[in-house]
Amino acid sequence: MRKSKFTETQIVSMIKEAESGIPVPEICRKHGIGQSTFYKWRSKYGGMEASDIKRLKELEEENRKLKDMFATLSLKHSMLEDIIGKKAVKTSRRRAWVEHLRAQFNVSVAFACEVAGLSRSVFYYKHKRPLDDEVIDALLALVERHPRWGLPKLFKRLRNKGKPWNKKRVERVYNMLKLNLRRKGKRRVPTRTPEPLSAPTQHNESWSMDFMSDALSYGHRFRTLNVLDDFNRQALAIEVDTSLTSERVIRTLQQIIAWRGKPKQIRADNGPEFTSTALEDWAMKNDIKLEFIEPGSPYQNGFVERFNRSYREEVLDLYLFESLQEVREITDEWLDIYNYERPHDSLGDMTPIGYLEAA
Repeated sequence: MRKSKFTETQIVSMIKEAESGIPVPEICRKHGIGQSTFYKWRSKYGGMEASDIKRLKELEEENRKLKDMFATLSLKHSMLEDIIGKKAVKTSRRRAWVEHLRAQFNVSVAFACEVAGLSRSVFYYKHKRPLDDEVIDALLALVERHPRWGLPKLFKRLRNKGKPWNKKRVERVYNMLKLNLRRKGKRRVPTRTPEPLSAPTQHNESWSMDFMSDALSYGHRFRTLNVLDDFNRQALAIEVDTSLTSERVIRTLQQIIAWRGKPKQIRADNGPEFTSTALEDWAMKNDIKLEFIEPGSPYQNGFVERFNRSYREEVLDLYLFESLQEVREITDEWLDIYNYERPHDSLGDMTPIGYLEAA
């Protein structure tokens, strides 16, 4: 709306001059306005003060803005109804929305982009990425020659050959070709043919070992390494910690050997801690045979499996542990009871220590 060059005070003054008896043509010549304009003001503002006219103009301006706002929102609502239910994930889909809204509602690009949720710069952007054929050929040639090389080494080799491509572009092509998802060969366990499980005729002839796991009261998990003498079912050690590596297994076995003596063989499953090169070298150095059971056949290590059941029922399932130290203390106390006091059915109701002394 065009703003008048006359203030509210001037308009009220002209109207009052006419009311005082001055002819209208003379007032119009004096102030340089048309008679139609004067009569329009008098019909609209007659009897008002300058403040009333100012407030009326403000209300008219607010009303105009509200009408424009309502018209805009109504148009946006109609446009959104037209595209509602259409899923847009890619930018290309939203560009198609903008083109559709412009053709359907005859609106500007800025307005259509606002409704479609797309930036104008993105709408006008033209893809200028160069072809990657040369990068693809170079990468495939290197991968075919060096299949075990990863992205860092491949990129360095391309740079050494004088290729100008930056790392982001090489990495994008590398991922596009799915070279980062090269199949890893499955680790195969050697064929196991263990001797049938039987009770040894003397102590230190055969030991068994196995892992167990449980959790503290607040959810922190821990593991135990259980070592058993198959002859008298004596529990030689229960090592408790959050992580038990092959080095810890070797250290525990060495501690037992220091007071118990060396076994002829140790029976275990195919866990990575037991099949590690470190444990294999240690056993070979100490002339100890490692007897591995077949995968998925825990019954072939039945002595320690039966011991695990007793340990879980009488300790792990019976207490809520607050710390590893509490687990170790309760376990040590239970070990003394198991070895010295608890009768064993397969030993003629004798304790493991009693059976060993009577042998």
